[in-house]
Amino acid sequence: MSNATSLDTAGAWEALPVDLPPHVLLETPLLNKGSAFTAEERKELGLLGLLPPHVSTLEEQLARTYENYRRKESDLERYVFLASLQDRNEVLFFRLLQEHIQEMAPVIYTPVVGLACQSYSHIYRRPRGLYLAYPHRADLERILEEVAAEREIAIIVVTDGERILGLGDLGVGGMGIPVGKLALYTLCAGIHPAHTLPIVLDVGTDNAALLADPLYLGWRHERVRGAEYDAFIEQFVHAVERAFPRAVLQWEDFAKANARRLLERYRRQLCSFNDDIQGTGAVTLAGLLAAVDRTGSRLADQRVVVLGAGSAATGICEQVVGALQDDGLSREMAQAALWLTDTRGLVHTGRTDLDAGKRMFAQPVDRLAAWSAPLGDRISLAEVVQHVHPTILIGTAAQPHAFDEALIREMARHVAQPIIFPLSNPTDKSEATPDELLAWTDGRALVATGSPFGDVHLNREVVRIGQCNNMFIFPGVGLGTIISGAHQVTDSMFLAAARALSACAQGSAPGNGSTVGSLYPPVDTVREVSRGVALAVAVEAGRAGVAEPRTADDLARRIDARVWQPHYVRLTRARPHSVASAE
Repeated sequence: MSNATSLDTAGAWEALPVDLPPHVLLETPLLNKGSAFTAEERKELGLLGLLPPHVSTLEEQLARTYENYRRKESDLERYVFLASLQDRNEVLFFRLLQEHIQEMAPVIYTPVVGLACQSYSHIYRRPRGLYLAYPHRADLERILEEVAAEREIAIIVVTDGERILGLGDLGVGGMGIPVGKLALYTLCAGIHPAHTLPIVLDVGTDNAALLADPLYLGWRHERVRGAEYDAFIEQFVHAVERAFPRAVLQWEDFAKANARRLLERYRRQLCSFNDDIQGTGAVTLAGLLAAVDRTGSRLADQRVVVLGAGSAATGICEQVVGALQDDGLSREMAQAALWLTDTRGLVHTGRTDLDAGKRMFAQPVDRLAAWSAPLGDRISLAEVVQHVHPTILIGTAAQPHAFDEALIREMARHVAQPIIFPLSNPTDKSEATPDELLAWTDGRALVATGSPFGDVHLNREVVRIGQCNNMFIFPGVGLGTIISGAHQVTDSMFLAAARALSACAQGSAPGNGSTVGSLYPPVDTVREVSRGVALAVAVEAGRAGVAEPRTADDLARRIDARVWQPHYVRLTRARPHSVASAE
């Protein structure tokens, strides 16, 4: 048994045997304790003289590390500091995040990870994960099997870097996204870091600035597309199936032209899901359910207008339709409540430029007969709001200031409590800020955002702004899928996740006195939330027939047994029969 493979079971042992040379041990982030190696460990493992003599407690290390973190003067410096800590000592890294989750989650993921991805080749320190470049496509299977020989992989997050957040094609710099997502899998759901694998598929980049950058670390070539791209993805999927047959794969930040078709092509062949489509849809639906509950109405009573018609928008629509069908509506009735707009205006059946995802939610042209605009003209978002009188307005198009005062006041004239979700990120891509939305609606709007915003002080009230953050969904979905042994991630599993998250949000929403509660639970409760999401997903997997049915109590025990806590395990020098006897 290798040191890495045995880490997940080390908690059941009095000590974990290691057979690494002292300097290698200090360079192994999953085993390194730094100044916290005990006197006995230092002597037995050959570390005497390699560390300062004082033996630190984990609490002392946390205090020292946080003190250094606070000295950093920019978000990018704080990101680099945390990434370097993760590369040095993973227990300390995750324990520090647990202690300061609300402060540091936006640094290791959105919005700061976007800046880190843009700067990736300039802040690069150490490799993490796999860089699978197109010129090395003949070696994909060998590369993955070498990882599989070292450790068991439970969760893979993969990107090709073409659509990173709202920032576009960042090539190999997209690796920051899988690394950040998998840190959240460990932080939020307790999946052992040894069982996670970030991957970037480097098929080139069409970003001219990157190709001209002398420090760019990726393959300097325009993006491979068409049949060659598809063959590369097919080869990758087969290599994953062979090397990691029980792993869950998360497709992340693929461009609109590829995201949905890859999901649909492989979701039944490979236990996989797309967080941009399904995760965004589920976390948004959870917030909408909490908001609707707050207004005392029903989801079936809503009229939903969405700015944007890409992967995130259609993923949200699919989840809303699924929830409405679950409540007894026909698909046709559910889809009638959804109005999408893109760069060419309202998505309707009279347009000939729609892809399959948009056509699914195109409004029939006969519903527009009474509208004054000629059918061939672009029907703007403002016109849609004027005619539809939406109760819900969602932004996913990364168009800052798209929700302007005139638009919001027009919406607010026709609904007592407008539900408005400007979801685009990073922060400077948000369609509006919460303080603007509350001011323009006289404090009546129910607001959630894609990026983190602070509380809004309005009319002697403090309004807490919840972040519609996928970290509330995907870690629990991954954990629930693993625990259940599901061979597929179904739409109904995401619906179960959304309802579980909504229940957590509704339970924490009311606030007290002059404080108006958020539509999402506090970030520092994300471990408890992820556990509830995982349990709901695992139960639904059994009900849906993609996993062996188990009782909720049995699944809860399995979840609790699987969750990893960042604490140091006593290390001893491996002797000829110590590892064999442990096996």
